[in-house]
Amino acid sequence: MIRIAILGPESTGKSTLAETLSEHFKEPWVPEYARKYIENLLMPYTFDDVCTIARKQIELEKFYEESISNDKLVFFDTELIITKVWFEYKYKTVPEFVTERMKCGFFDFYLLCAPDLAWEADSVREHGTDREFFFDWYKKEIEQRGKPYGIVEGVGEKRFQNALESINTHFQKFIQ
Repeated sequence: MIRIAILGPESTGKSTLAETLSEHFKEPWVPEYARKYIENLLMPYTFDDVCTIARKQIELEKFYEESISNDKLVFFDTELIITKVWFEYKYKTVPEFVTERMKCGFFDFYLLCAPDLAWEADSVREHGTDREFFFDWYKKEIEQRGKPYGIVEGVGEKRFQNALESINTHFQKFIQ
């Protein structure tokens, strides 16, 4: 099973891309847990809330790590890199359990969504003017792990086609 993480700053089409790729390949995708969790909070999120989100992400990864299935691919709408960056940015520390999990190198490939889409504000998005900053930080994190990645740009169908081309180029001998 090839595990593909879709990363990017807020409002860069990660969820839409994950779902569209899943439909195209007829393979599963794992929705972002953080969004649902934070939307259901009755107060601002805390360090402990981000720990809960990180633990759930790890749980979802482990499910696919241990899963025996016929799936060729699985798409994850986010990854611990985003959580790690958020811990560093907001709280200036990263819990050891996050650092340890990230050492396992769970993902095989990353799609990094560029902040070239129009910003769409909503109740959980916070940094519309800092998307380039976070994009660069995520890119650096992926590169430090030595993992292959593709940058996804474009609007609508063009964004999907660019993601598809990136996947097909990297995995041409595995994906039919």
